[in-house]
Formats: sequence, structure tokens, C-alpha cells
Amino acid sequence: MAKYTGPVCRLCRREGGKLFLKGQRCFTDKCAVEKRNFAPGEHGRSFFRRRKVLGYGQQLREKQKVKRSYGILERQFHGYFKKAARKKGVTGELLLQLLERRLDNVVFRLGIGSSRAQARQLVRHGHVDVNGRRVTIPSFLVDKGDEISVRQKSRKNALILGSLEDVGGRGIPEWLSLDKDNFTGQVLELPKREDIKIPVEESLIVELYSK
Repeated sequence: MAKYTGPVCRLCRREGGKLFLKGQRCFTDKCAVEKRNFAPGEHGRSFFRRRKVLGYGQQLREKQKVKRSYGILERQFHGYFKKAARKKGVTGELLLQLLERRLDNVVFRLGIGSSRAQARQLVRHGHVDVNGRRVTIPSFLVDKGDEISVRQKSRKNALILGSLEDVGGRGIPEWLSLDKDNFTGQVLELPKREDIKIPVEESLIVELYSK
């Protein structure tokens, strides 16, 4: 299976904004986008100035931005789109809602993991329970009322403790609640579009897949 293994900061610079792929570093002045706010490569400084991306190119960039933010590949992303298209409602918003409900994303949003990549690793290694049962599938979709907790034996994990220590700097979405003392979080409601702070025009993704 294809997997990007290069510097993740290059992805943020390529998309022209923060995708929050590097954990706490993204919230400091060490962030690559803060230091070098231009596309990577020899002609990076003039890339966005020289090219005005329109039509298919703009649609593709929006799709890539969302895929890279959530750390998923094309086949899985297309599967989420088809699932959203079958539901009643605005397809683009339903697509983002499905991605937000992924367990690895919820673990990240709660601050249990400092990045989605770290949260995905914590889930896969069995550090997280959902409603008292261990779940090791990062793509597991949480629902309203679900309780996400760190397993008792994992509560001294240095990565988890460090991430929870920094969570105040980035905050918790309103659709989630966190009890830091007990290492638990709860899904208060399903996320709405205004709760999803990703600067993306999801309608362009719908147009891309609707061709």
C-alpha cells in the first residue's frame, strides 16, 4: 500500500497552510509554514505567485488538503465520499463529518494524541477504549454518547501525558468533552460544519467526484 514517508511539513507548505501534522510544533514559531510560507522545491517562492489554480486543479488541491489532514489514502477517501453521497443532506458536509468521527481523529481532538499520526498509533497499539472496550481500528466511527478513554495500564505513557499537558493551547471542540484527571472524553453530539476548523471548500471535492 502506498504511504507518504517524507517530511510532513512539506505537505503543509505545498497546500499553502497549516494541516497540523506535526503535533505541538504546529502551534509554535518553529512551524515550517511560519518560517517558510512558500511551496517546497527550487521554484517554491514563486509557485503560488506564478500559477493561479482554477477548475480541476483547484478541486484536486482541496481534495489533497483534506486527505493529507486526516492522513488517509485515495481508495479510503473515495469510500467515505460514496458513503456520504448515499446519505440525505449536503454531501460535502457529511463527508467532513464522517472523517471527524474517525476514532484516530477524536483521540487527536481530545488531546490524547498530539497529532493524528500519533493518535492513530495509540489506537492501533491498543491504548484506547470506546465504551469500556478496546478498539484498535483507527477508522472506527464514534457516535453520540460514546465514551473514549485511555486504558488503565496506558495512563503513564509519556506521549499521552505530554499531549494532555499541551491540550489547553489548542482547545477541545464543542462537540467533545474531556476529563483530563480520569483520561476520558465523551462525544456530546455529532460534529457540525462550523465545528470543523479545516479551511477547505468541500463543494469543490463534490464537484471533482461528480464528473
